[in-house]
Amino acid sequence: MLRAAGLVLLGAVVGAASVLVHGRPVGLTLAVVASASAAWALPGGWSTRFAFVAGWVAVLGAALVPRSGGGYLVGANAEGYVLLGLGLGLLLLGIVTVRPLRPSDP
Repeated sequence: MLRAAGLVLLGAVVGAASVLVHGRPVGLTLAVVASASAAWALPGGWSTRFAFVAGWVAVLGAALVPRSGGGYLVGANAEGYVLLGLGLGLLLLGIVTVRPLRPSDP
C-alpha cells in the first residue's frame, strides 16, 4: 500500500513537471520521454503502473480547470493537445496492463 501511495505521488510530481514545461518544444519532448519511459518501466498492476498513471492524470485534470484569472495551464495549441494525447495514452496503458486480481482468471 505504501508503494502505491509513493507511486501516486511520483506520478503527480512527473505530471506537474510535464504540465509546467510543455510550452516549449524541448520541454514537451522531455515531458513525453520522461512520462512514457517511467510508466513503461513499471510493471503492470494496480499498485504499480496504474498508481503512477493515476497520479499523473490527476494532475493533468487539475491543470485543465480554469484559473481565477481566466487562463489555463494547458493551452489550446499543438503542445497542449500533445500533452492531452500523452495523458490519454498513459491512462490507456495503465488500464490495459493491469493484471487480474486472481491468477486463475483468464
